[in-house]
Amino acid sequence: MTHNNTSNMALQGLKVIEMGQLIAGPFASKLLGEFGADVIKIEPPGVGDPLRKWRKIKDGTSLWWHVQSRNKRSLTLDLKQTEAQDIVRKLVSEADLLVENFRPGTLEGWGLGYEALKAINPRLIMLRISGYGQTGPYRDLPGFGVIGEAMGGLRHLSGYPGQAPVRVGISIGDSLSSLYGVIGVLLALQERARSGEGQEIDVALYESVFAMMESLIPEYDAFGYVREPAGSALPGITPSNSYPCNDGSYVLIAGNGDSIYKRLMSLIGRDDLGNDPRLAQNDGRSQHAELIDGAIAEWTAQRGRDEVIEALKGARVPAGYPYTAADIVQDPHYLARQMIEQVQTSVGPLKVPGVLPKLSRTPGRIGTGGPQLGEHNDDILAGLGLSAEQVAGLRERGII
Repeated sequence: MTHNNTSNMALQGLKVIEMGQLIAGPFASKLLGEFGADVIKIEPPGVGDPLRKWRKIKDGTSLWWHVQSRNKRSLTLDLKQTEAQDIVRKLVSEADLLVENFRPGTLEGWGLGYEALKAINPRLIMLRISGYGQTGPYRDLPGFGVIGEAMGGLRHLSGYPGQAPVRVGISIGDSLSSLYGVIGVLLALQERARSGEGQEIDVALYESVFAMMESLIPEYDAFGYVREPAGSALPGITPSNSYPCNDGSYVLIAGNGDSIYKRLMSLIGRDDLGNDPRLAQNDGRSQHAELIDGAIAEWTAQRGRDEVIEALKGARVPAGYPYTAADIVQDPHYLARQMIEQVQTSVGPLKVPGVLPKLSRTPGRIGTGGPQLGEHNDDILAGLGLSAEQVAGLRERGII
């Protein structure tokens, strides 16, 4: 539900300082802000978070910004300056959580590492997201999501055999790390309620991707089997693939449940395959995946996409097609579930993704779009006890 009231929200009263930029750290604090956390985003004066200039730009600001930074307050600080570091310490004294995704050691170099900040506020939780984690031989190497996706095993499985690996069309490595980071925050908050003490949460991009790799390692350990890319198929799970239609489109069919498979084969007129005892269960079907996929493709290739989808729905076989942005914003289910919402931003009204997960009693919200750079400097600094004259001095010296 879109609203501005935070009086009945799951994370009401949680104070978050965000010291990250681009994707992994900011996406984590975005999720917290959607459920009532007060997120203060610290940005470099003059330029701000580089995400402000990523992808499609309108009126000088990235449209992505109004998704990634919604509900946040922007405070500009030159963190290399002592006065700015002192302001961070004041913020930390009142904060519950600090989110950062700098290269390991950066905050320590500014005197803002966890041990130093814990001395100010023992209840502080610090979420640290980096390419390789805070320890280990690679900790000092620069790491973006694309590298995490490669080292975590995902890129090797993406694409078709014998071709260059392809990327998922979004920054999935960063986003997975954000989700693990938020899980860590919620776990640490639960534990802090018992102990009264904060702790560090160390999330590595490559580990977050690696955690999604299902049976990749035990299959290698037991059989020496190295899983390879398989295009649109899902190896070892049959049938689950994309199939061509006669209008040039594709449908995705997941007929890999045993009873679903029989219904699918009956629908396409292949009861011989549906009743074959060798194919009754997934392990047998996977040994004959090419035969089964060929039969399905022969059926879909004689029909248009809509006809195929409707027939599969009637047979209770999971099926769909690759949605574009245009498909998404027009889909009645998306709209009924409030997954497309319109908010007012600095560039005007804008459709944006809705909030997840959906809580029945304390739902999340989208209050505002992304803030303008330094929009909340005066309010935040006044809340720390700085006078208007002191704030003006900080501005003149380029601290804010």
